Amino acid sequence: MILTVTLNTALDITYRVRSLRPHASHRVSEVAERPGGKGVNVARVLAALGHAVTLTGFAGGPTGQVLREALAGAPGPVDALVAISGATRRTIAVVDELTGDTTQLNEPGPQITPGEWGAFLDRYEELLAGASAVALCGSLPPGVPVGAYANLVRTARTAGVPVLLDTSGEPLRRGVAARPDIIKPNADELAELTGSHEPLRATQDARRRGAHAVVASLGPAGLLAATPEGHWHAVPPVHELGNPTGAGDSAVAGLLSGLVEHLPWPDRLTRAVALSAATVRAPAAGEFDPSMYEELRGRVSVTGEEWSLT
Repeated sequence: MILTVTLNTALDITYRVRSLRPHASHRVSEVAERPGGKGVNVARVLAALGHAVTLTGFAGGPTGQVLREALAGAPGPVDALVAISGATRRTIAVVDELTGDTTQLNEPGPQITPGEWGAFLDRYEELLAGASAVALCGSLPPGVPVGAYANLVRTARTAGVPVLLDTSGEPLRRGVAARPDIIKPNADELAELTGSHEPLRATQDARRRGAHAVVASLGPAGLLAATPEGHWHAVPPVHELGNPTGAGDSAVAGLLSGLVEHLPWPDRLTRAVALSAATVRAPAAGEFDPSMYEELRGRVSVTGEEWSLT
């Protein structure tokens, strides 16, 4: 079983409009509503790939109830969310059909009480006992300690479970020091962590700070990986237009599935890039176009070199 953690779950709402114009009224041509939050998206993609997945984190209020009902109403990840008194947030994505651009509005999360945080920690330790890998994803809701991910990384390492960390800012900086197996920042998050805007130098610096492997998202330029086995750059064959929301989460699912299947790094990166590109063409985060994914897998370019480090 693969475990994903989303401390700040969300109900993702996607609107599609013909053309998004400031200070104007718009007719919405299509609305999609899905369970969301980075780790929830990762879990849904992993389930679609055929992996057994359990998701945990927090859910509460009317929005949290809608989220949990949606999870229960479809095949996919097992719901092990911890109930809270606060209301789960919403995120709004507005897709401009004329340009393909997406405008994202993210609400803050609910306030987490010390008792709710303690209940989550107990659930997390229980779930790790049956996990083959864990992904820690997304922002921290109010009330959760800024060093939470560092604590969760150390707990996973003590349990012998490989851990992937996908967050940003101070939670990422502290989490890296706890030595996760993989981190997956985007270019801006990596630059903020290391102070370097040169991706290769920044990935190497992030490894020196504690990450065992670093896979950086470079947008249309694909993924850059720095690992103990070597450096690789994986690039999609084309730049797909569409809704990029969730593309990075699909890349995480590709990396995690490759990890538990013991694939070599170039194959993991190929899967991650193909899934990410196929997600851009899907109607909502946490989904991907299966036929496009299969077609792109054979066309992803992976370059780099392999070596053995002591």
